[in-house]
Amino acid sequence: MKTYNWAILGCGNIAKKFTTELKLLPNANLYATASRSLEKAENFANEFGFKKAYGSYPEMINDPNVDAVYIATPHNFHFKHSILCLTNKKAVLCEKPFAINTKEVQQMIKVSKENNTFLMEAFWVLFRPKLKKVQEIIAKENLGKLKFVKSDFMFNAEFNPDGRLYNVDLGGGSLLDIGIYSIFTALVFLGVPDDIMALPHFSPTGSEESISMLFGYKNGATAVLTSSIDSSYKNESELCFENGIIKFDRFSKDKIILIKDGNTKEINFEPGPNMGYQYEAIHVMECLDKKLIESPILSHKLSLDLIRTLDRVRNKAGIIFPNHD
Repeated sequence: MKTYNWAILGCGNIAKKFTTELKLLPNANLYATASRSLEKAENFANEFGFKKAYGSYPEMINDPNVDAVYIATPHNFHFKHSILCLTNKKAVLCEKPFAINTKEVQQMIKVSKENNTFLMEAFWVLFRPKLKKVQEIIAKENLGKLKFVKSDFMFNAEFNPDGRLYNVDLGGGSLLDIGIYSIFTALVFLGVPDDIMALPHFSPTGSEESISMLFGYKNGATAVLTSSIDSSYKNESELCFENGIIKFDRFSKDKIILIKDGNTKEINFEPGPNMGYQYEAIHVMECLDKKLIESPILSHKLSLDLIRTLDRVRNKAGIIFPNHD
């Protein structure tokens, strides 16, 4: 088993969650951290046991021993930092959203191909045992056609006009932060929608703090999707088929509900340790073992479908990110 030197670009909360599980993997060497603040990079490195810490991103990227970089900076920096890594031939696992808009994602993919260097969006839920179990249930049970998807993701954040969630220059709002999960659920199970309707609500800073979306498909299927950073809900997804319903909670790791023939069945499974971020890292290293520059599971096309759908929603809702539109 080949060991890869991992580097963390951006030492915030999501990087801590990812690193907590990355360190579980025997072939992942915690090698380097980088932040705009050397002190922050050093604190992160000391907390998790990284070998090196850098006070600038280019300095870390120029380290010849770095194999793979996990990018965990705010949304608006994903494009710039991915390009920086790819042009220096460092494999990239970039947090979702891949970038702010389709044009940026297309350029990232172009640079990945030009440099023959791996690039994948860090949409970790696609690799979790829960989603695999849902797909297994669909394949096993005679549920018929999928007709309706409902997916919600909401939490009540304190309004902070200076915070990332409310800053449009940083890609703030609920859509790119958590609405992307609801949209991703619809794309995975129903594909790209033919029609989109969107109803947003904006905060005093101009960022969108909640949005309801309706996706329509020519085959008659529909999806109702919501996200909000100013209200709470059960954060559940429902897949409604002709002959049954599958429900799964976003934060319940080991339970799926199947309703079929009037009976409700609770299906339990082994969720694996912690939240499940390690599975995307395992997949990245498997791809690197095979000299791939694109994941066969979370392909560049899937990321393009996602960002194009996000752009369509933003267009319908009037959500504007001034430095990217």
